[in-house]
This record gives sequence, C-alpha cells and structure tokens, in this order.
Amino acid sequence: MTDSIPFARPYIGKEEEEAVLSVLRSGWLTTGKETLSFEEEFCNFLKQNCPENDSLFCMAVNSATSGLHLALEAIGLKEKELVLLPSMTFTATAEVVRYLGGEVVFVDVIKGGYHIDPLALEKTLDRLKSGKSAYSDDSGPCGNAVAVMPVHYGGLAREMDEILDIAEKYKIKVIEDAAHSFPSFIPNEINENGKWAGTMGDLGVYSFYATKTITTGEGGMVACRNKEYADRIKIMRSHGIDRSIWTRYTDTKASWYYEVVEPGFKYNIPDILSALGRAQLKRANSLLKMRQEMAELFDAAFGNDEHFFVPPTGKGDARHLYPLQLNPEKISITRDEFALKMQDVGIGVSVHYIPLHIQPYYKNRYKLDGNILPATINTYSRSISLPIWPGLNDTQLERIITVVKDLANKYNK
Repeated sequence: MTDSIPFARPYIGKEEEEAVLSVLRSGWLTTGKETLSFEEEFCNFLKQNCPENDSLFCMAVNSATSGLHLALEAIGLKEKELVLLPSMTFTATAEVVRYLGGEVVFVDVIKGGYHIDPLALEKTLDRLKSGKSAYSDDSGPCGNAVAVMPVHYGGLAREMDEILDIAEKYKIKVIEDAAHSFPSFIPNEINENGKWAGTMGDLGVYSFYATKTITTGEGGMVACRNKEYADRIKIMRSHGIDRSIWTRYTDTKASWYYEVVEPGFKYNIPDILSALGRAQLKRANSLLKMRQEMAELFDAAFGNDEHFFVPPTGKGDARHLYPLQLNPEKISITRDEFALKMQDVGIGVSVHYIPLHIQPYYKNRYKLDGNILPATINTYSRSISLPIWPGLNDTQLERIITVVKDLANKYNK
C-alpha cells in the first residue's frame, strides 16, 4: 500500500535539537535570556526592508490566542463593546473578544476569497453607527464598535490600505490576526521596501503553532509600535507583576521583591520554546521558499483546470495553507465527499474553517441565520486544504496532484 501523506508535519533538524538541549543543560528553563533574544531577533527580522518598523516592539507569548487577548486588553476593550472580524477564521480570533466581555460582529469575506471585505466592513460600521444591529435582518449585537481584526488567512497577506482608511474614518483600532502569515511580505512596487503582514495595524499577532511556517510547538508574538501598548503587554503577560522573572533573578535588587500592579495573566513563553523559535527563525527564509515552491507547483497544476478555483496570491505570501476551491458546476460530489475520498487513499486534508457564525455558541448567542454572510458560506462550502509543508518530496507532491485531478475527472459533471 502507498504510504500515507499527513496533512502537516513540522520541519525540525539538528539545529533545533541542539538549541533545546542547550537550554535543558543551562539550568534555566522558564522565560529568560533565550526569550529576550528571540524577541530581539524577531523584531530585527521585521525591520528588514521596512523602515517604518525601526520603532517596533515584539513581545513573545505562549500562544497567538494569548497574544490576541493581550492586544485587546492593551487597547482597553470593555464589556459590551464591539469588535468586527471575519467569520472564516479559527475560533481564537473571536473567543478572545468574549474573554473581556466584548461582543463579536462577523463581517463577510470578499466573494471567492478569504479576507474580510472592506465594503461589507464599512456597511456594517454604518449600521452600527446609526444605532442599528449588525446585520440587515436585525440580528446580531448593536453598540459601540472599537476595533476590527482582519485575518491574513493561510499566509495570504491581506492588503491593508482600505482597512486602515476605514478604521481611521470610524475611529477604531486595527489588530491584525497574523497567526498564519509570518513571514508574509507585501513589496513596494517602486523599490525593495514594503510591509510585513502583522505590522500595519495598531498591533499584530503571530502564531508559532506546530503547523506554522516557523514553530515553537506552541507560542506566539505580539508586535506594535506603541510603547504604552508594549509596556502593558509585558506586564499583563506575567501576572501583572512589574518585574520579569529573569530580571528578578539576575539584577542587583532583592530577587524576591516585586509588586502586582494589575490582575494579569500567565502568558509568558519558556526559554525551551524560545530556543526552538530562534533556531527556526534562522531558517525562516528557506522554509518560506520551500512552501512557495510547493504552492507554485499546485498553482500550475490546478490554476487552468476548470474543476478548480485557485485564489489569487502575492509573491511575498507565506503560503501557510493551500486552500483549493472546487467548482460545483464541474464536480458532481460535494467538498465533504471529496475530502473523504482523499483521506481514504491516505492523503491528509483539512477544511479552514467552519465559519464561526454557524457554530452553536455564536449562532445561539446572536440569533444568527447562516445566510447573513453569503460569500463566507460559498467559499467555505467549496474549500479544501491540501498538504503543504517543508519535507514533502517530489513523489508525494505529484501524488497529491494526481489524486486531486483524478477525483475531479472521475466525478466530472
């Protein structure tokens, strides 16, 4: 039987093993100098070809979920205030709003795409500003909108100019969910400079989960240029204590003395994970290149096939996911059936994501009809995520392509 191909697998080598072993031998396992170095090196990476990032702050945390929570806390999100975000995202994007007592407003995506639709965003903000509920069927929350959280879905960096203009017009903050998108770069058409996904809004949050372009197993990073936000996050990620663990044990003051200035959280990242992250960061460009080359191979195979739709991408996209859309006018089976048939022959696939507005919690809380976001439902019902991870060899890639095309031809309408 042909060997199975998992949906995802981390790319770990000797460098990562040695980095972790070095921390284990050091006698210091929790947040310390490795984490400080990881933050500095990550910041330096994002300063490349981006002069605007010279004043950037980077704060490592134990997950992107923690980072999003801290970002919302830093801007001062209060109970019943509204945060707008796409429904086609992982639950973490929305759940952190609820952690702070805020309310979630889902916005439709661009037709055929995965990113929040600026026209839908502005239309929703207009409704809220006029005192109406979020959706045209009078469902959903109403109230004061304070932030929008665009998602750079799948490593496909979202052009942010329109979103930023809308945010300025309505006086709301922008928190980029960049969990998928390190290191996605939007180049300037004139020169080599450009902007990194996650550095264009008020704050940006990255994930280093096991499947991401670089990984720490679990972990994340918050980036911003606002020193007040950065200082707040540094305190709140570690119990609201005014001195870091590393500082308390290495400076000349009494190691045992600290002050609790806020009721904070336990969101710090240990040095073991930061050491892994530093090793991965050193090979970020090579890992990115591998993903982009695989994505280009898929693009060439499926881009001109009438059975599929390949969403447009930019040359600097990280390609964390490879979402392929099936054409229901040319394929006689559903996306779910297609996915099962791929799994039956040993190829791991996934779906990103089941829209949050049809998930029981949000559907019931806001009394939502699944039809309120038609573009989201259309894209979701057609999308299947193919394996795309460094380490896939040519034989495996060709097998994925062959199986996908053979299934489409077999169930051709």
